[in-house]
Amino acid sequence: MTNRMTLAASEVQVNDHIYNGTGTNAHPTHAWETITEVRVVDGLYLLITGDVKGLHGEIWLEPEEQTVVIRYPKL
Repeated sequence: MTNRMTLAASEVQVNDHIYNGTGTNAHPTHAWETITEVRVVDGLYLLITGDVKGLHGEIWLEPEEQTVVIRYPKL
């Protein structure tokens, strides 16, 4: 079962899916991206989506900033 959760940025994990869309009018299933790396830089959480060494997206959040993720159960 898939779980959609609202978490603090400090609780986000690799392989969670985060919404990285262009706004409320975007198609809701086309902008969920897999988090491939989580880093802490100068006290901010950097969530990287896509290929870490190539093209990727970056989402910067405060540690307690709330974000919505989808987390699949570990097999």
